[in-house]
Amino acid sequence: MEIWKEGSGANRYTAAADWAEDGLVAFGSDSNVCLWDPTDPKGISNILSGHTAHVRAVAFLPGRNEESKTVNLVTGGDDKQLRLWAIDSETGAASCVQTIQEHSEPINCIAALKSPASGDVAKQIFATGAADATVKIWVFEAGQITLLQTIKTTRKYMPLTLALSALEEGNGLVLAVAGTTNAVQIFTASAADGNPGVEFTLQATLPGHENWIRSLDFIREKPEKGSDILLASASQDKYIRLWLFEALLLGHEDWVYSARWFRAADGRLQLLSASADNTLSLWESDTESGIWLTVVRLGEISREKGATTATGSIGGFWTGLWSPSGTTVITLGRTGSWRRWDYDAAEDMWKQNFAISGHTRAVTGISWSRDGLYLLSTSSDQTTRLHAEWALDARNSWHEMSRPQIHGYDLNCISALGPASFVSGADEKLMRVFTEPKAVARMLSHLTNTAAPTPETEEALPDVANMPVLGLSNKAVTTLSPEEGRPPAADSSTNQAIDPTTADPDTATTHAQPSPLSTLTHPPLEESLSRHTLWPEIEKLYGHGYEISCLAANHDGTLVASACRASSLTHAVIRLFETRGWTELRPPLQAHTLTVARVRFSRDDRYILSVGRDRGWAVWERTQASEGQNEGERDGGYKLAQTNAKGHTRMVLDAAWAPVGDDANGTRVFATAGRDKLVKVWVRKGGEGGQFELGKAVTEEHPVTALDFVPEVTEAGLLLLAVGTEGGKVSVLTLKVNDGEVEVVSTSVVGQALSLPKAVLQLAWRPTREGRKGEELAIAGEDGSLRIYSFLAL
Repeated sequence: MEIWKEGSGANRYTAAADWAEDGLVAFGSDSNVCLWDPTDPKGISNILSGHTAHVRAVAFLPGRNEESKTVNLVTGGDDKQLRLWAIDSETGAASCVQTIQEHSEPINCIAALKSPASGDVAKQIFATGAADATVKIWVFEAGQITLLQTIKTTRKYMPLTLALSALEEGNGLVLAVAGTTNAVQIFTASAADGNPGVEFTLQATLPGHENWIRSLDFIREKPEKGSDILLASASQDKYIRLWLFEALLLGHEDWVYSARWFRAADGRLQLLSASADNTLSLWESDTESGIWLTVVRLGEISREKGATTATGSIGGFWTGLWSPSGTTVITLGRTGSWRRWDYDAAEDMWKQNFAISGHTRAVTGISWSRDGLYLLSTSSDQTTRLHAEWALDARNSWHEMSRPQIHGYDLNCISALGPASFVSGADEKLMRVFTEPKAVARMLSHLTNTAAPTPETEEALPDVANMPVLGLSNKAVTTLSPEEGRPPAADSSTNQAIDPTTADPDTATTHAQPSPLSTLTHPPLEESLSRHTLWPEIEKLYGHGYEISCLAANHDGTLVASACRASSLTHAVIRLFETRGWTELRPPLQAHTLTVARVRFSRDDRYILSVGRDRGWAVWERTQASEGQNEGERDGGYKLAQTNAKGHTRMVLDAAWAPVGDDANGTRVFATAGRDKLVKVWVRKGGEGGQFELGKAVTEEHPVTALDFVPEVTEAGLLLLAVGTEGGKVSVLTLKVNDGEVEVVSTSVVGQALSLPKAVLQLAWRPTREGRKGEELAIAGEDGSLRIYSFLAL
């Protein structure tokens, strides 16, 4: 099996990321720890599972063990656990070496010496701070972690940040602690060969800030021995303080989340700060006056402080990191996406480059486009994202190419309607239909190296989309050139790109300017994703009384079946909407008594399968068209063919049709997934008009939460069924159906390292396409990860 893509948004904590000396970035993502090399277009290289709650703090221990070629990573989070990981610096393989739980509350921060005080990478000191108002001192020695000391904060505040530094060689260590207070506490300890000989003791309290302190970082003022130590502190009072010069750095307009030092090759000190004002600032000291000034400002100046991504603001930068060489900086925004800037020495300027992105909460729904070109995903983070392969890159790496929907409700389900439209459902009573704008269609064609839309098709597409402030609907925006009767804007000579947020709200028009997507040679940057890749909403579908629980479109995109959360017969119905006129086909389909959890069309769209929390399943058969009616304009749409109120002993969470039954013999097969830990395969016996009977029941270790069949039978006539469980296990069952009997020929289980730490919420095999190397499976996880695995042996 080969990993094609793993995408996951980063946790929004200042201490939740670190950059190792060998160039590897580690960051917390829900309960996972993701490893990423910013220079590799492929994106996330590994996901480390083990924590049971959000990861808040991540820190690499300095140096590399030359014998084992490993680096050590320490992580902590809401599960109160401290975990030690050994990572192979050549292969990226990682394993959890040790798990400790000494803190009684979530771990907020970890600080390690930037270089081992003793010069021995096998013996190192680091500190952790937690919400239990304690700081713990640890030693890493002989591959294990040992607790040395527990410090209780004297003012009973929660540590949010720590900094650790060596004093003069052999003279000990200094520890700075701050958090939910406006002062920095300084502790020192004597040391012998890098190990404290006595406990850390409080030496000084540094007042000055006016709000909580979010970041601390030590550095030597000069590279020479004997130089003074300089401490930078960043606070929610919008200021950065440098302790030694008594300097106060002014410039940020909102909370400052992090401040990190870097020493350039020529000895110059540089300070990188990240703020909620959506900017990164690089500070340097003026050689003549000694005043610290902002020499570079990266990011964006937002007019709407704290606004949503729809208005262009990303809610601030939560942390900033230097690369080991100091030529690259990265920062994390509210959307869980990273931004990256590389220094171009020839032009003496910082240039933005594409980085990685991902959902920040559970991925609740996925759907492949009908041609398998791209994958759509929805999430509880209230966004819909489009992912596709970047064909211009030699490795065909996967990236987020568009963010069609930014919503005000948690999104629950999605289904593609055709090559350029989809419908989604959320925690609201209606569904929304979106269509692809011209700019995104052209960009996808270029970056995926696929055929461009025909002129006729493109003509029917809207130009761009705009979301009004406080609105939930993306509005189509038509661009007008000056020749079409509107005077050019005052700043049109600047050749700025279209900004949909400035479109005329009354006419939904704007002046034709070059689209920022039209000349892209790489995946869109974060600001383009959140502002310029929205899809306009073209229709709303009403009828349900509660939050939408599931939906599905048939294979030709002419019908949408949907259901909502229900605790009574009145609302436990399936509603059908035809897409030609966007009208509901009545009456709704009624067979369930509680929420319908999943609805699926058979491959030929002749049948609908539904399962629910009432423990049963129902099969609906398409009614024949009346004389004079077109296909799809049918009386009632579908009628009940068979129901099984006791299909499982507990609620049924998913179902899938097998790719058989289109032939004359009338064989039909589907599978259901239950909280009773069973996968049940049902086969229709007796041909047309026959009833579905249980052919096989397969027991799993955990409740079964997701199913999907490979779209085609194998050359040997076998069926392949992907199974996902609440425990995160993914497996593929090979099934043989003969005369109504079902046999499990083999079972392939995804290895523990590639399993999910939380429930698998949905599985979707990529539609068959020419030239594929294997069977690609998309996996939506409750842990916020979206994964695409390629099973090469299938």
